[in-house]
Amino acid sequence: MACLASSVSENPQRSLPYITMKLDSYWKDSVPPLALDAYDLPSQVDVAIVGGGFTGLSAALALARRGASVVVLEAGPAVAPEASGRNGGHVNNGLAVDYVDVAARVGAQRARDWYHAYDDAVDTVARIIRDEDIACDFERNGKLKLATRPYQMEALQRSADRLIADGVDTDVEILDAQRVRAEVQSERFHGGLLYKRSGQMHMGRFAQGLAVAAQRHGAQIHTGTCVQRVERTHGQVHRLHTTRGTLLARQVLLATGASRHGGYGSFGWLRRRIVPIGSFIVTTEPLGAERAAALLAKRRTYTTVANIHHYFRLTPDHRLVFGGRARFAISSPQQDAASGEILRAGLAEIFPQLADVRLDYCWGGLVDMTQDRLPHAGERDGLFYSMGYSGHGTQMSVYMGERMAAVMAGDASANPWREREWPAIPGHFGPPWFLPAVGLYYQLKDRLA
Repeated sequence: MACLASSVSENPQRSLPYITMKLDSYWKDSVPPLALDAYDLPSQVDVAIVGGGFTGLSAALALARRGASVVVLEAGPAVAPEASGRNGGHVNNGLAVDYVDVAARVGAQRARDWYHAYDDAVDTVARIIRDEDIACDFERNGKLKLATRPYQMEALQRSADRLIADGVDTDVEILDAQRVRAEVQSERFHGGLLYKRSGQMHMGRFAQGLAVAAQRHGAQIHTGTCVQRVERTHGQVHRLHTTRGTLLARQVLLATGASRHGGYGSFGWLRRRIVPIGSFIVTTEPLGAERAAALLAKRRTYTTVANIHHYFRLTPDHRLVFGGRARFAISSPQQDAASGEILRAGLAEIFPQLADVRLDYCWGGLVDMTQDRLPHAGERDGLFYSMGYSGHGTQMSVYMGERMAAVMAGDASANPWREREWPAIPGHFGPPWFLPAVGLYYQLKDRLA
């Protein structure tokens, strides 16, 4: 079935024709457009932030609260047009890589600090939502990491034992297959590891609420404003050349992630350190309260254990949001359509009872993956940056916006990722030509494991 919003086709498992998936983010499409305050581009500010996703908006809010004059420069037509508004809606604690492996590599204390940074990140999201009165359906029901094969339970048990023994997270809990089936209506899983501090929210509503809060505290947000080049003047002031004019800023924060807008200009060194990997998502028609409750009784966020994994959750209007690394490709209408069909098959494999359910939305986004799958933040050549969240960015981006605001105000210790080397990825100079080969490698690893 073609993934085109205007076409109609016949599903042999249904008696009526149905409209095919809309190629747009459910989070964006289910909120009305936000009318930002209109401003002329200022000639000079204290801080210019490149990127209007969660990192940039959170930093703008924190800096404006400190009394700084702040401008957010977003190349896209609206706030959060990239990863911040095109993800699965999870607000999860826990590292993107196994805690035991990280502790073996960098030491238990550093691994513990990084793990707790994700706890703090979820708390930060919850606090901003409360303090700024953002209506975004935030719930904190936990995350369940699911084993699709028996041997994966050994790794989950190892992680839980170490987290508890080290006093890092005494709230984690192993659920056996019977307990998982009591809350997940699928026979595919052999158990799971429950992280009780994780949450979820409506990304579109949160993005708009965060932007409104930043404006209310004095920040300016300029969409449709692509930064083409940044120069350092003799007075240690930065001159930013944009598609809407030029402005001066005492400090600059790069919060672009894996943005596809306009190139990287004078900070092209990012290209060699971030690999933009597509992540793809489909969303079902509303299932109804009763059917949704039977499908995922605890309404947590869920993710499977695999190199090419799936993640899913319910929405307040009882849709299933189901995503994964369907294809190692950059998101585009064609790639999203093809990936939507792969996800349809994956959904039917996990939940065969949903094989005939209509899929209303299909979209993709870019994950700003780093080689070590951990964030990187700091200062280079006078430019501050925070990015590389590697698929765990919803909460960490919000947290790091606040943290980098504190760093830029003089508190270097506020950055939990400080003093980390960030070498270029060998052979990576721009477009990730190697993604298909990487995808085949991970598919083979999953099949042979």
